[in-house]
Amino acid sequence: MGMAAATTIDAYIAAFPEITQTFLKQLRAAIKEAAPKATQRISYGMPCFRTTKNLVYFAGYTKHIGFYPGAATITHFETQLSSYKHAKGSVQFPLTGAIPTALIIQMTEFRLQELRKKDK
Repeated sequence: MGMAAATTIDAYIAAFPEITQTFLKQLRAAIKEAAPKATQRISYGMPCFRTTKNLVYFAGYTKHIGFYPGAATITHFETQLSSYKHAKGSVQFPLTGAIPTALIIQMTEFRLQELRKKDK
């Protein structure tokens, strides 16, 4: 992307085509529902939700949205993610389908619990 790095999530989302913006907004809303107290910022050039530590990241691409909830979350939800391209700490949601909002909420809640355990 040859653009200047966005400093807010709103600016980040606004830089994408309309379809991508819609998906990014849906993903962001699902994360916010699961983690209403998390702060939102840009970290490593990507939108990030943070509690005591970085909770989840997400990013827009030409053909998909990337969601980065960490390796343990991906492993835990492996079965539900079988129809999506995924790697150690990430999953790709193609712009041709729909954002699996309920799954995003569950994954974010799982990640929140993981961080709470680490903070104790």
